[in-house]
Amino acid sequence: MAESSADVTGWNQITHDWSADKQTFEVPWGKAMMWIFLLSDTFIFSCFLTSYMTVRMSTVEAWPIPSEVFALTIAGAHIPLLLIAIMTFILISSSGTMAMAVNYGYRGDIKKVVWLMLATAAFGASFVGMQVFEWSKLIEEGVRPWGNPMGAAQFGSCFFMITGFHGLHVSAGVIYLLIVAKRVNSGFYMERYGNLEMVEIAGLYWHFVDLVWVFIFAFFYLW
Repeated sequence: MAESSADVTGWNQITHDWSADKQTFEVPWGKAMMWIFLLSDTFIFSCFLTSYMTVRMSTVEAWPIPSEVFALTIAGAHIPLLLIAIMTFILISSSGTMAMAVNYGYRGDIKKVVWLMLATAAFGASFVGMQVFEWSKLIEEGVRPWGNPMGAAQFGSCFFMITGFHGLHVSAGVIYLLIVAKRVNSGFYMERYGNLEMVEIAGLYWHFVDLVWVFIFAFFYLW
């Protein structure tokens, strides 16, 4: 009976901590909420990519060959996947600058954190700009969400939906990084929280976006 009473008391303490908005577990609220958001986003992207594989393997029409669809012609030379390779390099590089920003955030070097986050945002904006160019090139060639002159009609709908959803994440991430960088520069986080942990939370989001692109790159451009 005494053990049961202790269990009830412990449970009451936990519910009291939650209702009082206290940190019950050794994980900051911001980081915990970001992990929950990224977990839900993982489910969404997983459903998209699984559906893409299902459509591609079940369609009876010939699927477009990536090296031909995404090739660039420069000075008369046919260069396959050049733009995509540059986009991927830029996004992977942005993960490096973001990781450095987090590192300097723990050291308290505000100036370097701001510049590295701005560099990361610039990489992200460049990626989105190249993606817009890629879309315009495909649209000029007649690729639409409802049709595709180069093969299976489902290619257009799958490509625009999945890469567009990812591009939306990158665009939102660029805005997010700029806001966090501005608040770091103004001293908002140091005054309110006494640390720059928000930089690491922003880094979690950005690394997730980069990781998702690796799967999209493999599924759409290499397979």
